Amino acid sequence: MNARKAPEFPAWPQYDDAERNGLVRALEQGQWWRMGGDEVNSFEREFAAHHGAAHALAVTNGTHALELALQVMGVGPGTEVIVPAFTFISSSQAAQRLGAVTVPVDVDAATYNLDPEAVAAAVTPRTKVIMPVHMAGLMADMDALAKISADTGVPLLQDAAHAHGARWQGKRVGELDSIATFSFQNGKLMTAGEGGAVVFPEGETEKYETAFLRHSCGRPRDDRRYFHQIAGSNMRLNEFSASVLRAQLARLDEQIAVRDERWTLLSRLLGAIDGVVPQGGDVRADRNSHYMAMFRIPGLTEERRNALVDRLVEAGLPAFAAFRAIYRTDAFWELGAPDESVDAIARRCPNTDAISSDCVWLHHRVLLAGEPELHTTAEIIADAVARA
Repeated sequence: MNARKAPEFPAWPQYDDAERNGLVRALEQGQWWRMGGDEVNSFEREFAAHHGAAHALAVTNGTHALELALQVMGVGPGTEVIVPAFTFISSSQAAQRLGAVTVPVDVDAATYNLDPEAVAAAVTPRTKVIMPVHMAGLMADMDALAKISADTGVPLLQDAAHAHGARWQGKRVGELDSIATFSFQNGKLMTAGEGGAVVFPEGETEKYETAFLRHSCGRPRDDRRYFHQIAGSNMRLNEFSASVLRAQLARLDEQIAVRDERWTLLSRLLGAIDGVVPQGGDVRADRNSHYMAMFRIPGLTEERRNALVDRLVEAGLPAFAAFRAIYRTDAFWELGAPDESVDAIARRCPNTDAISSDCVWLHHRVLLAGEPELHTTAEIIADAVARA
């Protein structure tokens, strides 16, 4: 395997004169924060329109976007938030930092998204929010989750950190009647290094206005007397980041189309490797933005999976071990954890326990490469799996 030439993948982040011109535009407008410039305002309008939302609020990062959205939805001490047990830790910690208890539930073994039956079983009178995470850009079962939400009165908050531009049965994230959050961290599908956004559907203008106040230290847009109306923090995005994000948004659709075409090929190649199972799909999720190329080697131990990832990296692939089950991290237990043991949670989350041990993901820039690179990628993975 070491003798094979490593495939060449496009660099990430990608940029050109659109980002350069945007940075100069932000620089020369003379005001570099959102309250004096227009880059953040323009980006918010453009991002909301692109995702079919009534409003978008740009913030400092995706974790803050989750925390802010949860706060305006009433999450706090004495409440519970249902999250996937298989997700990045921010999905959990955003609720925990507000004093809420995070309740991890299992995910589907094929799609890695929330299992609706597990969600329904986890709802209690204290449940304030159900948080589907659209794993790797594949949207969760929004039909089943919307029914649970309607039946229980518990609203959904979409963690769409991986799902810029994704659709469910033709509907964009902002058209699904629930608040959603996005991340613009360096590895995401569009990026300014850091950044985030909360999008609000029609009918949630009051929550949007409250979120604006809270993200700006409780201060109204036109305040000149330091009259802070409610408690808040400074989560404002700066003008330079917004100018970069406007350029990134403009090329998002073209990149999604390329990744989707390449995933069709790569998933077929991976599925032909003995012991490898690529992430499944859902025909109702009719636009997958493919934040990661994910696959499992069922039965592989975590130790052997990690060694496999090391071999893939040595061979030139941008490979990573999948997220650890959140209940198997020390951070989860520091605050706001349920009154259960690790073993008790693991027993009701068997799919999560398995996926977090045997799953591997490749950065989405692999899916921006040409077909020869994908064939080489599959060959490298086949060799590594045979040695695992």
